[in-house]
Amino acid sequence: MPLRTLADPDTLPALDPAYVIQGPALGLGPLDPAPRILLLYGSLRERSYSRLSVEEAARLLRFFGCETRIFDPSTLPLPDQYAGDDHPAVHELRELSLWSEGQVWCSPERHGQITGIMKLQIDHLPLSMGGMRPTQGRTLAVMQVSAGSQSFNSVNTLRVLGRWMRMVTIPNQSSVAKAFNEFDDAGRMKPSSYYDRIVDVMEELVRFTVLLRPHAAQLVDRYSERKEAGVPIDAATDLSSIATAS
Repeated sequence: MPLRTLADPDTLPALDPAYVIQGPALGLGPLDPAPRILLLYGSLRERSYSRLSVEEAARLLRFFGCETRIFDPSTLPLPDQYAGDDHPAVHELRELSLWSEGQVWCSPERHGQITGIMKLQIDHLPLSMGGMRPTQGRTLAVMQVSAGSQSFNSVNTLRVLGRWMRMVTIPNQSSVAKAFNEFDDAGRMKPSSYYDRIVDVMEELVRFTVLLRPHAAQLVDRYSERKEAGVPIDAATDLSSIATAS
């Protein structure tokens, strides 16, 4: 199964416990079951800073009470390489997306844009799949890492893609400049304002995911899709019709 195993999942050396709220979504909605978050990264390098950033994000999400899964794209084929995209890694990615309530996308910036590995994963996620929608209504946090000075090209592109995939992209985002300076030899992120921003983004992702959880079905209910599926509105049970009539 193409999932990354998270090393030291409960160790957060760069987090200052004096300032952290372990339950950032308390009071915003139901916390049980744990919010399910899928994390994607955009590089296959042995020391991939997008992967290391995603792993730090996953540890924080676990600390905030979420269940996390990190997809390993190393065996993912090109789109249309197999008839009907019939490949185990593609099936796994789509099943993970259906499983998720929220997602984190982190790409390196390469030639001023997201990487092909990042786009490859998104390209394998259809808007509709057998009546199911693997991304629609999920929350999304976007992140990027750069080799040079701080840039926002990749996160801006990821926002466009998130909107296209009908996801609820949260306002905050993370961009780590000169990422090679921000991690120690063990691959753990050093304390810094960049790390603090990732904490901010994960707090916000948890809050939005829990806040939208009771309303997800209503928020993505579309006239065009009801019409295409031939599902008319029942005026006897439609709350909006009842409220208007009264």
